[in-house]
Amino acid sequence: MSTTYDPTTTGAGSSAERSAPTRPTGRGWVLAGTAAGVLGLVGGISSGMVDAVYDPDVSGDPAAITDRLADKLPEILVFHTATMVSCVLLVLFAAGLHRQLRRLTGPDSLLPGVAAAGLGLVAVAQLLGAGLTTEFAFALAEDPGLVLPESAAFFNHWIGTIPWLWGGAGLAGLALARAAKQGAYARWLGITSLVLGGVTALFLVSPLQYMAGMTGPVWLVVVSLGLLRPAREA
Repeated sequence: MSTTYDPTTTGAGSSAERSAPTRPTGRGWVLAGTAAGVLGLVGGISSGMVDAVYDPDVSGDPAAITDRLADKLPEILVFHTATMVSCVLLVLFAAGLHRQLRRLTGPDSLLPGVAAAGLGLVAVAQLLGAGLTTEFAFALAEDPGLVLPESAAFFNHWIGTIPWLWGGAGLAGLALARAAKQGAYARWLGITSLVLGGVTALFLVSPLQYMAGMTGPVWLVVVSLGLLRPAREA
């Protein structure tokens, strides 16, 4: 007596699993992406307003830069808050996009991992970019003399560069463009991701990495708004 192995009765490919009902995924993660992009832009603009180290009137004078930074506490706090909330929301969006890409492209595709890893790089840059705020902002508010002038100048350079490193979003954009080419998303979404994601990825590998902070959040806002309809249909 012989037996025949039926792959449809066991394992991940069983008919019971295939017929199991799936819960709707909702669109909260997509809205989180939209908010993360908007707040990323707010954080970039506010950090750009903390421009003491770039002011030609005090350039090269650490003590004068420190005094000027003490007057920028509101801008520094807006930068910190917007950047950190964006960081948290970006993680939610990355997780949701990874799940959706796995469903649309298959578990063996590299695209979900590339997209999530790219957005993870951005979240890490945001976390580190805002990480020195407590060390400097409140000391400057209490007494600028508590801060070593050269360190204050470095802090201004830090927040004017590190949180702008959105180059990883370019990798996510290219992954989404590839998925759109495979039919997972609308054609216009793929073209938008290819253009904005491609430019952002180029900034990632260039010496002008901070320029990605201008294109990455824009890509995120446009794409997340475009994903609202697919998420609703899912």
